[in-house]
This record gives sequence, structure tokens and C-alpha cells, in this order.
Amino acid sequence: MNSENSQTKWGQFITLVTVFFFWGFVGSANDILIPVFKKVFTLSQVQSQLVAWAFYAAYFVGSIIFFLISLKSDVLQKFGYKKTLAAGLTLSAFGSFLFVPAASMESFPFFLTALFTVGLGFSIQQIVANPLAIKMGSPATGAHRLTLAGGVNSFGTTIGAILLGIALFGMGNDKKTALSLEDIKLPFIILGCAFILVALFMLFSKIEDPVKEEEAKIEHGHKNFSIFDYPQLYLGMLAIFIYVGTEVTIISNLPALLKTAEFGNILEEAIPPFIALYWGSLMIGRWNGGVNVFDTSKTTNLILKFIVPALAFGVIIFTNIFAEHNVSAFYIYPVWILIFIFVSFLGGKNAGKTLMLFGISGFLMMLIGLVYPDKEIAKFFFISGGLFLSIMWPSIFDLAIAGLGKNTGKASSFLIMMILGGGVIPLIQGRICDFDISSPGGIMGISWTHFSYIIPLLGFAYLGFYGFYCPKILKRQGISHVESEGGSH
Repeated sequence: MNSENSQTKWGQFITLVTVFFFWGFVGSANDILIPVFKKVFTLSQVQSQLVAWAFYAAYFVGSIIFFLISLKSDVLQKFGYKKTLAAGLTLSAFGSFLFVPAASMESFPFFLTALFTVGLGFSIQQIVANPLAIKMGSPATGAHRLTLAGGVNSFGTTIGAILLGIALFGMGNDKKTALSLEDIKLPFIILGCAFILVALFMLFSKIEDPVKEEEAKIEHGHKNFSIFDYPQLYLGMLAIFIYVGTEVTIISNLPALLKTAEFGNILEEAIPPFIALYWGSLMIGRWNGGVNVFDTSKTTNLILKFIVPALAFGVIIFTNIFAEHNVSAFYIYPVWILIFIFVSFLGGKNAGKTLMLFGISGFLMMLIGLVYPDKEIAKFFFISGGLFLSIMWPSIFDLAIAGLGKNTGKASSFLIMMILGGGVIPLIQGRICDFDISSPGGIMGISWTHFSYIIPLLGFAYLGFYGFYCPKILKRQGISHVESEGGSH
């Protein structure tokens, strides 16, 4: 594996990961916008979750459009990876600029349209960038590159929450509590300009398109493809749907949870650091997984597995202190980070075992968060879900496309469609939260908003089941998947 690591095209890869950064930046921006829109437009919790719905439904719609166009003429074959990526970035820039008239008109539907447009651009970028990251070097280290790119994505989500929080609410003693939609304009104008600059940067970069002959070979033989011939794929599609939905719903409904009397009536302007800690948790896990891309000895690798999470946690603390947030409550969080590191060692390089153990761990964290009496501590059990979700994407992908051969490309597009879960599952949890209005008093001694975290609990249960069951499916098909690189972290 060491010799293969040297094949990673670092110059091209670093250029590509700027795109992953922006996905993360906008993803966390949504979590800041949800409580802002809820207050300004006087929305119910389920209505506020339409922000997540608009963004993630765009992935589904964009993937279907891309798939249908590719049936007639393969987009990547015709235009190449760079031009297709640039087109996706330009579309996202257009969506960002739509935030300006949306704010001027004070229209919630217009805001949703703008977010949907940004998401459409992202769907194109996802379809191109994920396989491109895998192809920028040895196949053996492809999943690790995707994990490392995910770490950059999480860095974007971590600082995105902080920066947009500063833009909307200010810093320190100058913090505002009265929210204005006018404050949303400038951050999204800057974001739109950044998208255009990255699109131009992509067009003139040295990123090489994968060999077209190879793409043609992969396309050959797709005509009789059926997802129902591959249980690892259709169960994996459900796993991606639930994974993205669980990742988004934990954080999308966290502001509502923190605003309850149980959890201390935390107001909108004090919520960004908690959002940053959640997305930072995904960054911690993915940076930890990205260590495997580098050519290091076993001892160095072991040391890095502790140092890298510590550095990532340091980034979270530093960015919050920079924004003049009080993070004294966060200093207990390394306890959860150590639990994560321990479980990651147990999973080793086995994608199924890793997914199963992380699913069980996430399930237990949600369960303890539901029953733990001290709410100052309980919220960190929910936030720690980010740690155990962090490396699930490459693990699920690895298992779902195992043994598909020439159908791998088409299978991947179906998996990308399932990002739709990020729009659907938060709506379900948001609906449960709204019972606090229609049926106050809660259930089992806790508020409905608190109880709503049974939704990610069930999500982790399925993800653990898929990690346990999928290797058995593959074994029946004669596919050996014991030492999988995709689950390594």
C-alpha cells in the first residue's frame, strides 16, 4: 500500500477539495438560517425544516436530471469533469445571488427557491467530484481520499457556522438579538462570487479527466442493469438515505432543542458554537480517517490517530474563541472523542464491522441523550452523533457498490440520489417537535422536542444493521470483503 500512496495526484486533489469545502460551508449555513427564518417568518418547527428539504431535495432532482440526460449523451464524456464541475459551481453562484432579491422581498418561498438552486448546482458537483477524488491515484487509497475530502468538507461546515453567525449576529458585546433579513445579503453575495472564482480556477486548473476509454468500458453493459439484482445496493441506497437524513436531522432540530426550558432556553445568537461543535465532530472523525491516505509507519499512524483529532478539536475551540463565544462547556467533549477513537480501532479496516460498531455507538449516544438527567451533559450525547456518522459515507459506498463491476458508475448515481434523506427525515423529526405546541406536556416526562431524537436513534439502528448484514450478502455472492479499505479510518 505504501507504494500506491505515492500515486495520489496531490496538486490536482488539493484543487478539487475546494469544492468539498463549499458544500460544507453552505450545509452549516442552513442550520443557522433555520432558527433565523423560524423567528422572522413565525414558522412552526416542521415549516422551518423546509430549509433542509429544499436544499436536499435539489440533490435528488439534480441527480435524476443528470441521469436522464446521460442516458442520451454521457455528460462527463461530452464535456469532461472540469467543465461539468464549473457548470455546477456557476449554478450554485446563481442560487447564492438569488438570496438578495429574496431578502428584499422578505419572501420565505423565494429563499427556498434560492437554496434549491444552490443545491441543484451541488448535485452536479457531487456526481463529478466523488468519483474524481477516488480516481486521483491508486484505487486502494481511493476511499481514504474521499474520507480526507470529507474532512475538508467538515472544516467548511465548522467555520461556516462561525462566520455566518458573526455576519448575522456580530461578535462579543456588539451581538444583536434583533434579526434582519438584510444581514443575509452580503454573506451570500460573497459566497456567490467565491463560487464563480472557484469555477474559473477549476477551468484553468491542471486537473486531468480520467481516461475516456476507461469511462466507455464502464458504461458498456449498463442497459440491462437492475438495482433489484443487488441487495447490497438497494439496502445501501436506504442506508445513504437514512445516513444523510440522520446527519442533517440531529443538527437541524438542535436549535429547537436548545431553546426548550429543559435545555436552558438558549437563544438563536448563542447557538452557532453548538452547530460548529457538531459539524466539527464530523471533521474530527474524517481527519482521523484521512490519516490512512499518507505513507506512514504503523507507529506513526497510531500516534496520528490521537494527535489529528486533538488538532481538529483545537480548530473548533480556536474558531469559537476567535468569534468571542464562551466554550468552557466544551472542555468535557474530549471524553466522547476518546470513545470514538476506541471504537475506530475496534472497527479496523473492515467496512461492515466499522459501520456496525459506529451504528451501535450512535444508537447508544442517542439513547443516553434521551434518558440522561443532566441536560447540560445530555446535549453532548446528541452532538456526538457527528463523531459516529463521520466515516459512514465511504463505508456505506464501499459495501453498496461491492461486486457491481461495470455497473458501478450507474449504482453510484442512484446512491447520490438518496441524499434526498437530508430533506425528508428532518421534516419527520420537526413534526414531532411541533407536538410541544399542539400537545404541551411532552411524553415520558420529557418534551416532545427532546423525545424527537428517537428519529436519529432509529436511523443509527438501521445503519448498524446494514453494517452487520451487508457482508453476509456479499459472502453469499462469493465476494470477499473482510479487509476493505473503504471502512478504514
